[in-house]
Amino acid sequence: MRTLSSTLLAAQKSSTRLPYVKLEILDRVAGITRLNWTRLYSGSEPDFHHNATMPGDGSLVRARVDPSSYQLYRQRVASPGPGSDFSPWTGVCTVSSTSGIALTSRGFRVLLFYVDTDQRTILVRESTNYGATFGSPTSITIAASTVGWLAAAINNSDVVCLFYSIGGTVYTVKRTGGSWGSPSAWTNSAAAITGIGCVYQGDWDLAICGQDSAGNYKVWTCVYGDGYYQSPGTWSGLAELTVASPGSNVEFRCPYVNLPDVFRIFFVEKYSGTASYSHPYWSHSLATAEYISNLWREPVPFNLTSNYGLALAHSGFYSWLSAPSGVWRAALLPSSVDVTDDIIGLIAQTDPSSGKIQIDLRNDDGRYSGPPSPIKLGSEVLVSPGYHTASGMEMSSGPAYWIEGWTYRFPVGADQRVCPNTFVIHASDAWGLLESWKARRQFVWASGSVNVFQLLNFIMARAGLELSSFSNSDALVNLYPAFTINPGESGRSAMLRLLSKVPDVLFFRGNYGYIVNPLSSDSSIYAYGTSHAILEAEYAKRAREANRVQVFGLQSSVAMTEDWDWEEIDLVYDRLAQVHDINLDTAAEAHARGEAMLRHAAIESTDGYIVVPLNCGQELYDVVEITDALAGLSAAKRRVLSLHHLYDTHKGVYNLKVSLGGV
Repeated sequence: MRTLSSTLLAAQKSSTRLPYVKLEILDRVAGITRLNWTRLYSGSEPDFHHNATMPGDGSLVRARVDPSSYQLYRQRVASPGPGSDFSPWTGVCTVSSTSGIALTSRGFRVLLFYVDTDQRTILVRESTNYGATFGSPTSITIAASTVGWLAAAINNSDVVCLFYSIGGTVYTVKRTGGSWGSPSAWTNSAAAITGIGCVYQGDWDLAICGQDSAGNYKVWTCVYGDGYYQSPGTWSGLAELTVASPGSNVEFRCPYVNLPDVFRIFFVEKYSGTASYSHPYWSHSLATAEYISNLWREPVPFNLTSNYGLALAHSGFYSWLSAPSGVWRAALLPSSVDVTDDIIGLIAQTDPSSGKIQIDLRNDDGRYSGPPSPIKLGSEVLVSPGYHTASGMEMSSGPAYWIEGWTYRFPVGADQRVCPNTFVIHASDAWGLLESWKARRQFVWASGSVNVFQLLNFIMARAGLELSSFSNSDALVNLYPAFTINPGESGRSAMLRLLSKVPDVLFFRGNYGYIVNPLSSDSSIYAYGTSHAILEAEYAKRAREANRVQVFGLQSSVAMTEDWDWEEIDLVYDRLAQVHDINLDTAAEAHARGEAMLRHAAIESTDGYIVVPLNCGQELYDVVEITDALAGLSAAKRRVLSLHHLYDTHKGVYNLKVSLGGV
């Protein structure tokens, strides 16, 4: 249950309670701003190697290579915006025909890296006036063979780190105190590299496109340490973001990564088969995820044809995209609207694996015609139930939903006096985001590779959601099952299959999912029927669906285990459930599964509901006490299994229906 102030607790129990519901709509998804890109420049420059950066004064510095002459050009726009001219370019020099370029900046310093026409000599030109002018070239190193891709970033101590590729090897070389050191090769391996992107945040965080030894094209993330998460001068392993199998005619190339609000990445997916295409794809990390955790939302295509992708930069309140022939800008702060004063009513249903809401807003004067921004498909709806209290209007930061659609209702005649013209929003909770994510390919994890919690975390991240826990079973972190997600399977389906393997349950607060291990010893956290009135109730008890469980595990080590509910067996005889799971290779794991099934059966065998004045903090799986003399209940413990919120300003209803289960 969410924590409520003493005054809000008193208000929701009062016989003279006065409801208050705050409702906001924001242009974001799962807590992350949805970047609405506006194209500020459309030119005729050819698509080829390019990059962009924004130094400390907010200027936009861009560089590109012309594919016909291999002339390197640079550009600086001092105050970029909708009225800026992004067409003038200044020639720098002729560069390698086969190598990429890199730009990076910090404060007043801007560095432009490129490869000489010999295809081996890496050079840098530096600006100390925000990219207005650049000095003469400085040679960094002469590589043993042809240099492929470049990326660079500067840390907080002004140490510059350059990354470059030769074949399938990435090298790094640092400039410390003004002097360049000697290059060193990474400790990972790849058959080929098709692009490198880098941003600094405590460590050097890289995005790398390439091909592995088995011929798979991949987008990887990895970290070169500077002492934050990775030890200085060491490499993390390659973590897969996406993959294309050999023979699919798909390859990935030209990644760019930046940190405007969260980590954001762009890369190119190129398909060379029938109906070929080459489009940038984008993704972002979770709000609180560190780069090294490799938790990314499912990549999404960007409406542009390009072989060399889109460079990312940011400054102030905006994020920027750049290609040789285009510049885009998007606000980092989401637009929002508070529709609290227009609420006529709402109905919200929260169940263990789904949640939906219907919100009725007054529209008698057409104020929601359109509807106005930021009310869009996919926008985030924050509902905060509350009351007028002795301290003013107070509320609890309640559930989040995402808009699936809307309806305009225009009643006629006498009906308008009861129900005026209404704008009705339909939205789903985080389970809806999980249902919307469909696996683009088959995901396979071998037994022993990752545990159940890590698998849940991966699926949640693909839908843009975060995962944590308040309590957990041993099985959640000690069971490392073989697991497959088939192409087209939804995240919701995969999550439910995983949760069926453990006693733990999942509920949501906004875009955060929380794991709870429900135990029969859990203490109650709220009481109904004493100071908080019960308006309506139904209590039921029924036989458990299973009171005996046989678990068949790995045949060589766990042929079968049995668990029993003897009290129930004595009453209704045995009701058998069987589980076959070769991931269970110890008797302890098998018994844990059997006990979990008996626990779920016990929870579901106690039934019924209560209707109460709305409790602003109630959540799924809370344990509450019920006191109802007519039913012979005195501080009887029950577990919350579903919630139905009802707010109707015309009828004066502000209630919560709580479905009950056993503890």
